[in-house]
Amino acid sequence: MADKKKDYDLETVTLELDGGEEITCDVISIFPVNINNEEKMYIALLDENADDDSDIFLYRASNLEDPDNIQIDNIEDDEEFEIVADAFDELLDDEEFNEMWDDDDEE
Repeated sequence: MADKKKDYDLETVTLELDGGEEITCDVISIFPVNINNEEKMYIALLDENADDDSDIFLYRASNLEDPDNIQIDNIEDDEEFEIVADAFDELLDDEEFNEMWDDDDEE
């Protein structure tokens, strides 16, 4: 996951909420998901002031090559959101698995 973030050189993203409030979020991961035979990019964000119980925000992302003008869109379709959430969960599981192997290699 960290490799994806480095590929796009994004550390944080500022989101503007409906009421005009802005929050700065840490970029957890940028990852592709195949939706209806089309690969789309998604971004997982966490409020930089979040505690351990905070939710992770998932959005569709584009224009990732230009960090100053990244396009972040809400995922309106429930089915699309479920597919993206499952893909993100799988990324987390893979990362935890890889960390376990890395820990074993260090011993």
